[in-house]
Amino acid sequence: MIQECRANGSILWGFGLVNHDAYDDALIRRILREVKTIALVGASANEARPSWIVTKYLLDRDYDVIPVNPGLAGQTLLGKTVYGSLKDIPGTIDMVEIFRNSEAAGPITDEALNLQPLPKVIWMQLSVRNDEAAAKAEAKGVTVIMNRCPKIEYGRLSGEIGWQGINSRILSAKKPVLSGKGFQKLTINRPGT
Repeated sequence: MIQECRANGSILWGFGLVNHDAYDDALIRRILREVKTIALVGASANEARPSWIVTKYLLDRDYDVIPVNPGLAGQTLLGKTVYGSLKDIPGTIDMVEIFRNSEAAGPITDEALNLQPLPKVIWMQLSVRNDEAAAKAEAKGVTVIMNRCPKIEYGRLSGEIGWQGINSRILSAKKPVLSGKGFQKLTINRPGT
């Protein structure tokens, strides 16, 4: 269970105040470990689009990703039903991932803040930042991550990206052992996976 507490109007996850310019790896790791259900707003059926790639990646890592796109509502994307809006999704959403521009992030955040129960996290994709929307969400106890990609963060924190030649900040003399699905699950270790 994600433990949150309030301090001076900002959210604490046991790692200090959330700084939207430099997120602590422990915070990102904890979010990726404890979140199970992700509503991905701006999902695309086009396999070349980053939102499709991230949806597939997260599904392959056992997240329950719910695609949201009013133009595709009722269709199936990667075996999942696409919903027209957040309010149409049955059940609890742990995280809302926004694959739309910074301006659109405001109304999407407002819609997310009308859900009951509230999502634990609102995550805005790379180049998406809306400080006003973040302040509204944080005032209601929702943690906000902006200008980050969960696919990149998962790969970086699990050591998976290290195979691509990117510095993962993990030193090892041994080759990591693959899980049965052909990709690594090292430091994320989500419950139930």
